[in-house]
Amino acid sequence: MIDGRHDDNGKVDQFRDIILSEYPDLAASTFELAPVGWDSIAVDVDDRLIFKFPRNEVAQKALVREAALLAVVRPRVSMAVPALRIFERGQHLFSLHEKLKGEHLLTAEYDRLPEDARQRLGDALGQFYTELHRLDKEQMADAGAAPIGAWQSPATLRGKAVPALPAELRGVAEDIIAGFERLAPDPHGQTYGFFDGHGWNMAFDRARSRLNGIYDFADSGFGPVHQEFIYSNFISPDLTERIAAAYEKASGRTLDRCRIAILTGIHRLSELAELPDDSRHAPAMTHHTVIWLETMSGRGFAAS
Repeated sequence: MIDGRHDDNGKVDQFRDIILSEYPDLAASTFELAPVGWDSIAVDVDDRLIFKFPRNEVAQKALVREAALLAVVRPRVSMAVPALRIFERGQHLFSLHEKLKGEHLLTAEYDRLPEDARQRLGDALGQFYTELHRLDKEQMADAGAAPIGAWQSPATLRGKAVPALPAELRGVAEDIIAGFERLAPDPHGQTYGFFDGHGWNMAFDRARSRLNGIYDFADSGFGPVHQEFIYSNFISPDLTERIAAAYEKASGRTLDRCRIAILTGIHRLSELAELPDDSRHAPAMTHHTVIWLETMSGRGFAAS
C-alpha cells in the first residue's frame, strides 16, 4: 500500500520496480501516472494496462472487494467493465486490468454529440443499469457488496453547505433540502447498483462517439433505485432523461424525475458539506453545486 497524496509524481520509479518484479517483460514499456484518484494511485503502462496501488488499508480492502464484485458483474452485463486481477507481494497489494480505451465524458463533449450518438449513449446506460439491478442481491452480498455511503444530514447541509453558496442560491438549496425531508422511501426499494455513473468513470471513444466501457466499481453497492440516476447529471440532464427513459422501457419501472432532481441536489450539497474548507477540493464541489442549483432555479424550483 502507498501512503501519501501530494508526492505521487515521485513514485513512478517505485511503482515501476514493483510492476517489473511481477512482469519483467514490461521493462521496455512506458510508465505514466493516470489522473489522480481518491483511493488508489494508477499507473498506465503503454496505454494498454492499468495497475492500481491503494493509498491505505481502507483502499486496499476496497480494491479487493471491487475485484470480487466485478467477477460477478462482468459476465452479466452488456457494458464492458474491467477484469481486475489482484496481486499481493510482500507489503504491496495492487491490481491489474486491461485499459478500457477512451476519454472521460464531460459536459462540453456531450453537448457536441449529434442526436443519434446521444440516444445510443442513453440506451446503453439504461440497459446497463437494468442489467445491474437484476443481479441477485444475495449473490452480490456474498461477493462483498454493502450499503453505499450515507450522505450528510439535512442539519449538516444547512450548517455547512448552504452558507458556502452564493447568497442568491441559498433559498434554492433550502427548498431542495426541505423537499428531500418530505420524500417517502424509494418506491422501488433498494438494489445493487453502480452509484457512480459520472463521466470521469467512462471510457468514451470520441472518434466514434461511443461508450467503450465503465470502470471504478469501488462505490458500487446497495442503495435506493432512484439514486442510480443522479450521477449522469454531472454530464447533462439531457443524458439523464435519456437514460431514465431507456431504463423504464427495459425494466418496466417508472422513475420519478422530481425525486432524481432532488437527490442530485442533495448529493451536491453533501459533497460540499464534507469539504467546505478544503482549498484543494472545495472550489470544484462549489462549482458543481452551483451549476445544479442554477439548473433547478431555471426549472422553477426556487424559494417561495
